[in-house]
Amino acid sequence: MLLGVTAFMVFIAGYFWIAETYSEWLAPLLATSTLFASIAIASHSKMRTYAFASWVVCFVFVAILYPSRFLRIGPIEGVNTLTYLIQIAMFGMGATLTTSDFARVVRMPKGVAVGMLLQFSVMPLLGWSLATLFAFPPEIGTGLILVGACPGGVSSNVITYLAKGNVALSVTMTACSTLASPIMTPLMMYLLAGKSVPINYMDMFLSILFTVVVPVVAGLVCNALLQGSRFKGANLESYLATLSMIAICIICGIIAANSSQAIQEVGWLLLLAVLLHNVIGYLLGYFGAKASSLNESDSRTIAIEVGLQNGGMAAMLATKVLKLPAAAIAPALFAPVMNVSGSLLAAWWSSNPTSDGTE
Repeated sequence: MLLGVTAFMVFIAGYFWIAETYSEWLAPLLATSTLFASIAIASHSKMRTYAFASWVVCFVFVAILYPSRFLRIGPIEGVNTLTYLIQIAMFGMGATLTTSDFARVVRMPKGVAVGMLLQFSVMPLLGWSLATLFAFPPEIGTGLILVGACPGGVSSNVITYLAKGNVALSVTMTACSTLASPIMTPLMMYLLAGKSVPINYMDMFLSILFTVVVPVVAGLVCNALLQGSRFKGANLESYLATLSMIAICIICGIIAANSSQAIQEVGWLLLLAVLLHNVIGYLLGYFGAKASSLNESDSRTIAIEVGLQNGGMAAMLATKVLKLPAAAIAPALFAPVMNVSGSLLAAWWSSNPTSDGTE
């Protein structure tokens, strides 16, 4: 029903656009249709796989149409809440971790080592290559490199689960790449973008440490303290996971709103570069893992971990540390692109299960 209403609203919006009449109705029609589509997808049992991606796209789309709604809520400036929202998302991720997740590094050292190597080499180098190929201005190109130099995205564990990959490896890789990011992200930025824009290694290190690593560790400690208590259970993890996803949606909306004008000006070319960054990341992650003789399930998992990046963290570093709002445009586009492509990839792989006996 809702999908039918959505299709009708999009048809009407398209008619208004082509006929160049009632232009004031275009934005509300498009925003409402995107909202209805997200609700319909989340409510449909067979399409629920794409629910998170659809909500991210919805927030980003509405933010571009109505940036003021995200840039200021009463006396609060949206951009100033980015750090806190990322901390909430990271705390939620940390609260789902246990010390056994890190102990898996010993049990599956090859998969974690290959994944980490690909994570912090393929994506930043790919970002630099695409920025050079498309000849973007230094600030725009820096954003591509920055999103590539960040650790895996928070949603990678969910996408891996939906794709029937190795969830244990995914969780371990996300945790390890996040903890390594205070060192690796500034290092790759210094090496690849240092000649284009000034990179303060220590400022970036401290920002990542307090915004990303400390909340993850706090969540991990909280999880450990609640073990065995009446507050611990699947419901708590479910609530925290939902809270993290809501935070990610709002983060993506704020980033898109803050860069809405620039996205409309350079959006299509940069969107192509971001899509290539994401898709080639999947491919190089997958074939890099296969070349290292990892099994199919682990190769799929590493492909997802490499292709999905922490766009919120990249946008925060661009605006708060580098002081380059234009560098946040690539992360603003990368977040919805990776969630949509990740959901599609998960649906494809889940319908083609591995034959190596792993999950």
